[in-house]
Amino acid sequence: MRVLVRRCWGSRPAGGGPDARQIPQWRALAGRGASPGGEDGRGVRVREKPPWRVLFFGTDQFAREALRALHAARENKEEELIEKLEVVTVPSPSPKGLPVKQYAVQSQLPVYEWPDVGSGEYDVGVVASFGRLLSEALILKFPYGILNVHPSCLPRWRGPAPIIHTVLHGDTVTGVTIMQIRPKRFDVGPILKQETVPVPPKSTAKELEAVLSRLGANMLISVLKNLPESLSNGRQQPTEGVTHAPKISAGTSCIKWEEQTSEQIFRLYRAIGNIIPLQTLWMDNAIKLLELVEVNSSILTDPKLTGQPVIPGSVIYHKQSQILLVCCKDGWIGVRSVMFKKTLTATDFYNGYLHPWYQKDSRARPSQCRFQTLTLPTKKKQENKIVAMQQCIK
Repeated sequence: MRVLVRRCWGSRPAGGGPDARQIPQWRALAGRGASPGGEDGRGVRVREKPPWRVLFFGTDQFAREALRALHAARENKEEELIEKLEVVTVPSPSPKGLPVKQYAVQSQLPVYEWPDVGSGEYDVGVVASFGRLLSEALILKFPYGILNVHPSCLPRWRGPAPIIHTVLHGDTVTGVTIMQIRPKRFDVGPILKQETVPVPPKSTAKELEAVLSRLGANMLISVLKNLPESLSNGRQQPTEGVTHAPKISAGTSCIKWEEQTSEQIFRLYRAIGNIIPLQTLWMDNAIKLLELVEVNSSILTDPKLTGQPVIPGSVIYHKQSQILLVCCKDGWIGVRSVMFKKTLTATDFYNGYLHPWYQKDSRARPSQCRFQTLTLPTKKKQENKIVAMQQCIK
């Protein structure tokens, strides 16, 4: 069986001759032996060129941009790239549904909720931020297989949260990969098209998502314009440089003041701050840090600050800047607002909590007032992973 699978993803000539048309890689697994322009094992004629019938699988804002590009192509009657466009998404607690469903309904496109994928005939499937493993049987229903729009330069950051991990790890270059889906594993198929872009300094995951979603949508249309050729020219992913981008858990948001540098904390904030606020512990109470700011040099040279012992987690209110200064492994970060029972500015938190704490013990040193690492309870609902950027991220 292993030998069969290895062969089926390669190309081999139809009829055995060296110059014969190649059997599409995506058809050989089923043993149907169809070539573009011929018929598959079900007697369905395989189109050799556009317009294509497309079934789109997606959920979030990143996927919405790819769907928007496909819809625009379908509406462009002069180019005749897309003849039919239908959508599969996943159920959502929100009555409006996820961004892909909202767009599909607004555009009057047929929508199915997973695992329902409809019963129509399609030429090719397209996946973007879907988060579900598609079966071999489903993949084989599409004469040209299923394409995936993945926001990273594969094989770097395989998995459901590539944009978040790009920001979290400080990557300076990223990109988008159009690849062909393979059964049983995520993001391992051959690369059909890949483009790189620089990561803007200090960009958030949300901002980077907007950049990559537009790039990915344009790349998808480019691939569909030359689909058979793109599939024939696909290249296997390198075996070196593989990294994984797992879903983000609630525990990731808990700052470790003794271990993390200011740069690492800011990367974490830019990566997940719009999904789940960073969290810490103060006086046995969980506090969410809503808005973090970098501390400028004038504050760092303030005698009131330089005279303090460097103890990770120490909290000081800086009146002139109206921010909380929190000490971390290698310096200080600024906090402009927090969530503690309700949303509070740094000034509100100082007046309502820090100042009264000092008044209770006038001899207490500021270093005794500390944020500590929050350890979340190991309840099942706390362990549920948060789907970020690709599923929320969102």
